[in-house]
Amino acid sequence: MTTIAIVDDEISILNALKRSLRRQGWEILCYSDPLLAITELSQRHFDLVLSDFRMPGMTGVELLQKLKEIRPDSIRIILSGQSDMGDVLDAINKAEVYRFILKPWNDDELTVTLHNALRYSELLIENKRLAEIVRAQRSKLDQQLIELKRLEKDSPGITRLNLDEEGMIDLSDEYEP
Repeated sequence: MTTIAIVDDEISILNALKRSLRRQGWEILCYSDPLLAITELSQRHFDLVLSDFRMPGMTGVELLQKLKEIRPDSIRIILSGQSDMGDVLDAINKAEVYRFILKPWNDDELTVTLHNALRYSELLIENKRLAEIVRAQRSKLDQQLIELKRLEKDSPGITRLNLDEEGMIDLSDEYEP
């Protein structure tokens, strides 16, 4: 099950977001205290975190930076009532924020954004998995090439095939009647 953590110091915002997202089938974790969110989220899996930008004691960027260390593959989104370009760039550069959503948000647009973010995360994870398979296969091929070169050195010609006009292996010179 997809788990989304929401961190906002305003309980009414948490409740509105939870209400807006409840029909998506996601597990929604709500935190009004960023320090509690860090403590609890360090002990459990989460796929996406949506954080308010301005909170007492810690900014959303600081929170998302810490959560990035805990779960680097999670998607991080900032929700803010202000749209200062410096703050947006800071969030993108420091916490690698996927999106910066302005308050008040549109429920449908928020839901689409979260779906897109989760799909993006799935693609990143799948790309990492496939890259690891390619690395393993490349390593295996390198080992096989080393063995092939060793065989060719020990027995010259052993690795070459004679093919007929149709591309079939021609063994006619192997057997003399």
